[in-house]
Amino acid sequence: MRNTIWTTLLLLLSITTIQAQNTGTIRGNVFDKETGEPIIFGNVRIANTDLGVTTDLDGFFTFAKVPEGKQTIIASSLGYDSTAVEVNVQVGKITYQRLVLATNVVNLQVVNVSAEKEKARSDVQVSKVRVTPKQIRSLPATGGEPDIAQYLPVLPGIIVSGDQGGQLYIRGGSPVQNKILLDGMTIYNPFHSIGFFSVFETEAIKSVDVLTGGFNAEYGGRISAVVDIKTREGDKKKISGLASVSPFQAKMLIE
Repeated sequence: MRNTIWTTLLLLLSITTIQAQNTGTIRGNVFDKETGEPIIFGNVRIANTDLGVTTDLDGFFTFAKVPEGKQTIIASSLGYDSTAVEVNVQVGKITYQRLVLATNVVNLQVVNVSAEKEKARSDVQVSKVRVTPKQIRSLPATGGEPDIAQYLPVLPGIIVSGDQGGQLYIRGGSPVQNKILLDGMTIYNPFHSIGFFSVFETEAIKSVDVLTGGFNAEYGGRISAVVDIKTREGDKKKISGLASVSPFQAKMLIE
């Protein structure tokens, strides 16, 4: 039994030695055909084998233990045409091969790119909240009358406080740093009744823009916030009106 094992081991070693003795080495470089510069990270492989390498920064490559005989070396790289060269590998010797790759030129069709110039945006609003009369009416109101003065504290960053009531503190700024506008006119004392109501009639409001930062120079003079109130136009086709009475106030609107 032992003799059989030793015989098998000797046979395997003999076969391995014979295979190692029947191989050679291939080395070479890959260059650009036009400039002569080395092609880095190019792909080099031997046809009909699993042998393949990548060129280094000098365009150099090497194959070890290549079977003897004629072998075909194929070199390729991105942007170049592939090339194939046949070499003769001799046992125990180093075969050097210089490879050159020609640039691969691809002719593309003409592409027309056209676009319309976009008008420059000079009015960029940052931190802007728009409030509509419908939103104001949706909030439960003190005294039964919806008012913008009661809706503003619902917005983030706005607090109504002060001994006299109706003092707006927006994002930490003092009341004098806020600007209240009605159709472009500055309103200096917009609140009354301890801040529960304002001088703005909800039914006459078209929109309310609350700007808490990033507003442009047209709102100059304030550094905290701007409350820009726009009123709607009256009905030009017919005459209509509205009257209401609450524990705190009575009002009548005719348009």
